[in-house]
Amino acid sequence: MDSQNLLTTVLLVIISLVIFIPIIFAIAFYLLDRKQKQHSILRNFPVLGRVRYLTEKIGPELRQYLFDDDNKGKPFSREEFLHIVLPGKYLGSVIGFGSKRNFEEAGFYIRNATFTKQVEEMQADQSNPVKTQKYVIDHDELFSRKEHTVPVDAKPWLLTDENAVVLGPNCREPFHVKGMFGQSAMSYGALGRNAITALSTGIGQVPGSWMNTGEGGVSPHHLKGGADLIVQIGSGLFGFRTPEGEFNIEKVKEKAAIPQVKAFELKLAQGAKTRGGHVEGEKVTPEIAEIRGVEVGKTINSPNRFRQFDDFPTLFNFIDDIREAGGLPVGIKIVLGSPEDADSLARYIAESGQSPDFITIDGGEGGTGATYQELADSVGLPLHTALPLLQDALVRYGVRDRVKIIASGKVITADKAAIILALGADLINIARGFMISVGCIMAQKCHTNECPAGVATTNPKLQNGLIVDEKKYRVSNYILNLREGLYRVAAAAGIDSPTKFSKEHIVYKDELGRVYSIDELQKKSVSEHSLV
Repeated sequence: MDSQNLLTTVLLVIISLVIFIPIIFAIAFYLLDRKQKQHSILRNFPVLGRVRYLTEKIGPELRQYLFDDDNKGKPFSREEFLHIVLPGKYLGSVIGFGSKRNFEEAGFYIRNATFTKQVEEMQADQSNPVKTQKYVIDHDELFSRKEHTVPVDAKPWLLTDENAVVLGPNCREPFHVKGMFGQSAMSYGALGRNAITALSTGIGQVPGSWMNTGEGGVSPHHLKGGADLIVQIGSGLFGFRTPEGEFNIEKVKEKAAIPQVKAFELKLAQGAKTRGGHVEGEKVTPEIAEIRGVEVGKTINSPNRFRQFDDFPTLFNFIDDIREAGGLPVGIKIVLGSPEDADSLARYIAESGQSPDFITIDGGEGGTGATYQELADSVGLPLHTALPLLQDALVRYGVRDRVKIIASGKVITADKAAIILALGADLINIARGFMISVGCIMAQKCHTNECPAGVATTNPKLQNGLIVDEKKYRVSNYILNLREGLYRVAAAAGIDSPTKFSKEHIVYKDELGRVYSIDELQKKSVSEHSLV
């Protein structure tokens, strides 16, 4: 057979395969679909019905990248996502042309002062620049993009010593905080080794901030980067339990002796689940099991609440015991469900003389690695509602000066933070913003151990995609950009420090354009509630 005939034969074989192999597969799928009894669509429309399931499977990705409006995606829009990613990568947040906010919708606005503050008037400690790196774009074309990193000495935008927020001023070792943003509770186990290490290192490079360990205990990866730590104790007592699962006060002393540990937090509730934590057994590696004091590969469900207390007197005695044992500030993490909840907490503080050193209040819109739809959607008040209730109750009972408030719940940008500070918070916790800064693409697979970005997974192969030495700078830059942005907003409001934000600095505009002060808004809310 000559070469021409051989080539013809090969081409005919290839064409036959291209034609007949799909036909064979289609026939096989047809027979399988007609025979199966699980899916009525496939049974009635063999093969063709598979297109429906394919588009359903990739629908979230299509909407996220192609069809959703820039401001419509949930839980964060594409615009909000970029407000985290771009500052982390390029250490800047300048936009062009104008805002994409829908100004016809109701919402909070920051009051700009007639006579704003000059940059040199701001009370900021810039004495120790932060060594970081940022990306610089060389060219950005339709099918070609090139960029490189450059080292940067960035301003730290720290609070001055006089304006520092002090947790537990009467403790043996108070926690002096000079940065107003920290990482909200995220456990090792919910997040993987590389993600926790990148966060620890990135936060550690920017003095003044902190990271909360989450209820999974203190891991070597939390400690690796040198960040200040608030150690959370959850109802499962992970890292603080005896082999029998009872609370071990000696573990408090042991953790308090670690120089990086600055405070303890008792997690009574979390915005997205208002219950104990949940980690799938697939995520529980031998290392995680050892840190937590649980079994390898076994799904972890914390109790709905601590078994050590069940009312305010026993809770506050438990707080006193931990404070005495560790010598560090002790706080509680709560979710408010009603004005009465805030009132009863503040009243007990006033009547008993006991109190936590800080209260972390999480809004019902907060996130988590794993929860249930009915808890995430409908249990617990959102932050903009709950925070003023707590603030007003503490003020009303004359105990606001005894506790600091740390607020969390989708607060990812400086302007949102300024509003939360004006509503009563002293400090801001951020979780998902930090997750996005280390590579999270909002795939919403945190509970499956299949996070494609290697963030919320303990799968070694997926974790290897997250490079700590690159992502740590994005974490640092995100913090630095938040701090500078907050000072920028403070200057526009006519105050020389973000610690001076109060409810007088914000207003609320409704959908009809009517403007209310916060006091007027609260009176209106009470009045309308009383008419119902």
